[in-house]
Amino acid sequence: MRSSKDSMPDDAPSPRPSGIVVLATLAVVAALHLGRVFLVPIALAILFTGLLRPLVRRFERAGLSAPVGATTVLVVLLGVLATGGILMADPVRQWASEAPQTIAAAQERLQSLRRPMKSITDAASKLEHAGEEPGPGGRAPAPAGSGASGASAGGGPSVATIAARVFGTTTSLIGGLVEVVLLTLLLLASGDEFLKKLVKVVPLRRDKVEAVRIAQETETVVAHYMVATALINVGQGALVGLAMWLLHLPNPVLWGMLTFLLEFIPFLGGACMLILLTLAGLATADGVGRALMGPAVYLTISTLQNNLVSPIAYGRRLRLNPVAVLVGVLFWYYLWGVAGAFLAVPIIATLKILGDHIERLSPVAEFLGD
Repeated sequence: MRSSKDSMPDDAPSPRPSGIVVLATLAVVAALHLGRVFLVPIALAILFTGLLRPLVRRFERAGLSAPVGATTVLVVLLGVLATGGILMADPVRQWASEAPQTIAAAQERLQSLRRPMKSITDAASKLEHAGEEPGPGGRAPAPAGSGASGASAGGGPSVATIAARVFGTTTSLIGGLVEVVLLTLLLLASGDEFLKKLVKVVPLRRDKVEAVRIAQETETVVAHYMVATALINVGQGALVGLAMWLLHLPNPVLWGMLTFLLEFIPFLGGACMLILLTLAGLATADGVGRALMGPAVYLTISTLQNNLVSPIAYGRRLRLNPVAVLVGVLFWYYLWGVAGAFLAVPIIATLKILGDHIERLSPVAEFLGD
């Protein structure tokens, strides 16, 4: 009598316990989250290297070495960014000086809008406590959160605490930017050395060709996405700034620049713009209708851009599933914060390309594709 073990074919794949796969996935996610301080600058440097590498190659064809070309490209780029920062300095300074008054005015307007809802809530609370037994001394039990403890809970953080948070965040941000710039410079100066090492490590010639093809396609697609997004954001920022100027909203130049920057973060950047424009409208407009005109105009421009301009600008090679992009943005934002949300689409596009070329990852490509 043959056992079930003998009856199994020799080439049958061994089953992989699902528990091991789940634990391995959780371990990878935990490692990505815990190592974000180390991994985020590397990921940003790789992204900027792929974006700027074609420019360095042009300098190499002109006779310059890779280190000289990389230094030239980064100096020019940092000069452009510094110029943009100088141009934004005055609108940001003006907005920062007016921020307390703007927030106070918006809160006052929100309080006036919440009064009808508060009256309904108070009436419902009275009906709820009407049938309760009175407490000691003939008093009804006080609602939770009332009294001195509630008043003390309303106190905000001290000035020293806020200053420590601001300066600590600024220091870490500057340190991270310096690290990204240095890593990008080293990667650009090394030329195609890493790609050559990757080709040497791969054993089979067929796999070597496929590895080079994947690397080149990834670089092309990601660079195309970044350049197309930047151009789209320039146009959208100009339209938003013009629209806010026509609506007599303060600091229209700042709104255009914020649109350009925040639209690099899919979904979350647009949501942030809607919140900011709503607060600004509530603080400056006469009525609720006029207060919501700014967010409505921004939403209209963004919707037209996403449905008319983006499909043409990105082309068919970057057609990604919107649901997958949204989930990916939220996932990487949870792991790495704003930098993760910024890197989400390039990471998803890279996974899509890997799935198109590697048979085992074809389900991933099918899920991520549009």
